[in-house]
Amino acid sequence: MADAAAREEELSADAAGGASQTFKDLFAGAAGGVAQVLIGQPFDIIKVRLQTTNRYTGAVDAATKIFKEEGPLAFYKGTLTPLVGIGACVSVQFGGFHYARRQFEASNTLKGRPASLSYTQLYASGAFAGLANSFLSGPIEHVRIRLQTQPHGAGRLYSGPLDCVRKLGVHEGVMRGLFRGQAVTVLREGQAYGCWFLTFEYLMNRHSLTYSVPRDNIPTPLIALYGGLAGEVLWLSSYPFDVIKSKMQSDGFVGVEAGGGAGVLERARADAGEGVAG
Repeated sequence: MADAAAREEELSADAAGGASQTFKDLFAGAAGGVAQVLIGQPFDIIKVRLQTTNRYTGAVDAATKIFKEEGPLAFYKGTLTPLVGIGACVSVQFGGFHYARRQFEASNTLKGRPASLSYTQLYASGAFAGLANSFLSGPIEHVRIRLQTQPHGAGRLYSGPLDCVRKLGVHEGVMRGLFRGQAVTVLREGQAYGCWFLTFEYLMNRHSLTYSVPRDNIPTPLIALYGGLAGEVLWLSSYPFDVIKSKMQSDGFVGVEAGGGAGVLERARADAGEGVAG
């Protein structure tokens, strides 16, 4: 009985420790997410404009025209929605990854294997985090894209995020309207974060083995570098899905969108000879 009680107490302590670690993961993710939005929003609006219109010859031309025609604040159009939601999104990403990782570690231990994850399991953990996050990022990004791509000045369609949500709801209902392009978002998020966590963990493990140093002692600048390199892999692996998603979420509610992602692909082939490069 004493052994059983001790074991029960140990399990309770482990559960409390796991919950505490999950909370730390969520908080750290939220803080990083806010910084991500504030730094990346100007680049994001340029990306979305290039994905959804043919009026710019490139990134520099888009940035120049946005600045001249709409002013410097235009680079932060649609910021409020992701700023409010990004904390939750990044929290879910990191919380989901570490939850899946702990489940794999427990499973490996029960099977008599080393607790550390294989690279397949790392990818699966990242994909799980992306899939969980997609149900937040889908509607948040949809509203942001609508605000980023609407006409400037008197021709604007939405006065803000809430007005955008209301008008999307008028067309197809709040849920269906907000979650337009969700299937592609699920594919993008799963692939993107599977590749991000896989690449980051590989680089960290490789550094630790090559230089015989514990992961905790890897310098912060190198950790940031490895995170950035993993980000490059994230976008290279998921960008085609992102283009389709942006086109679906910036179109009207009639015409080619009845074909969903396939309709968008057909339009991309027809518009200005975009083809695969589009």
